Amino acid sequence: MYSVGTLSPMSSPTVKLQRLLEAPGIEVFAKLDLLQLSGSTKERTANSLIESLLSSGRLEPGGLIVESTSGNLGIALARQSVVRGIGFVAVVDENANRSALEIMRAYGARIELVPTPPDGNKLAARRQRVQRLLAEHPGAVTTNQYGSPDNPDAHFTTTMPEFMEAVDGRLDMLFVATSTTGTLLGCQRYLRQHRLETKLVAVDAVGSVLFGGDSGLRRFPGLGAGIVPELALQADPDVVCRVAEIDMVRGCRKLAKREGILAGASTGAIVAAMERQLPGIEAGSRIGFLVHDSGVPYLHTVYDDDWVRTNLGFEPEPDTLPTMQGTSPR
Repeated sequence: MYSVGTLSPMSSPTVKLQRLLEAPGIEVFAKLDLLQLSGSTKERTANSLIESLLSSGRLEPGGLIVESTSGNLGIALARQSVVRGIGFVAVVDENANRSALEIMRAYGARIELVPTPPDGNKLAARRQRVQRLLAEHPGAVTTNQYGSPDNPDAHFTTTMPEFMEAVDGRLDMLFVATSTTGTLLGCQRYLRQHRLETKLVAVDAVGSVLFGGDSGLRRFPGLGAGIVPELALQADPDVVCRVAEIDMVRGCRKLAKREGILAGASTGAIVAAMERQLPGIEAGSRIGFLVHDSGVPYLHTVYDDDWVRTNLGFEPEPDTLPTMQGTSPR
C-alpha cells in the first residue's frame, strides 16, 4: 500500500491497495477520507454547507445550526461549528452510533434524540423535529444536507479533483456509498462534465428506498435512506449495488485485516459491492472507492462478535489472507 498524488488543505491521501481483492490484474485505489479531522468525508460536506450559509447571510456569527444527522455529518458539523463560535443541535434517532454521540457532545453539540415512530420512518421523524426546533429558535438555520446543492458541490470541487489527480485521470470504475446522495452527485457531476468514461457505482443498503428499493430494517447509520431525499432525484449512477448488513460487516473486517484500514459500515458495503462486481471487471482495469469514515465509532457493532451474533444472527467468519506471489504463509 503506498501513497500517490499530492495534497491540498482539505485533502486526504489516495492509496493503492495490494491485498484486498484476489484479482492480480486489477488495480484498486482507495481515497482515505477517514483521515479528515472529523473522521469522515462529511468534513468536506459540513465545511461547504456552513460556508454557504455564512457567506449568504442566512447564518449570523454566533448563530445556531439544527440538522438531522445519523452520525458523521453531526460530528463534522459539531467540529466546524465550534471553531466558528456557532451553536449546533444534532437531531438523531435510535440508530445513532453511541461513540458518534459522545464525540458530538465532546465538541459541545446538543443532542435531540427522536424515538422511532410507529411507521418506522426514522428519517422523516428527524426532519419533522428539525422543523419544530427551527420554529422554536428564531434565527436558527438548518444546513439541509438532503437538498442543498452545497452538499454535492463539496465533492465536485474537492473530492473528485483530488482523486483523479492521484490516479493520473485514469479510473474505470468508482464505488461510492449513498445516503443523502450528495457525495454520489458530486462525483457524478464531475465525471459527466469532464466527459470521463468512469463507470459510477452507487452502493446502497438492503432496506433503503433509494433507487426504487424496498423499505426495511437498517441498523447501521450513514448508508441508505427511509425516504427519497431531494438530491436523490438527480442521481443517475451506472450501477446500483444493494448490500446486506452482514456483508457490510464482512467487508469492514476484510479491509481491516488485509489492508490495515479500520473503516465504517458504508465502506464495508463498498468492499462487498466490489467483490460482487469483480467477475465483470476486465483485467487491466483500475477501480477506486472512497473510505467514507473511520471504523472507531463501529467498534461496539461491526467489529464486536457478540453484537453481530445477537443482532444479525450470523457467526463472524475468520478472514484468511490470500497467499501473495513470491511469499508463503507464516
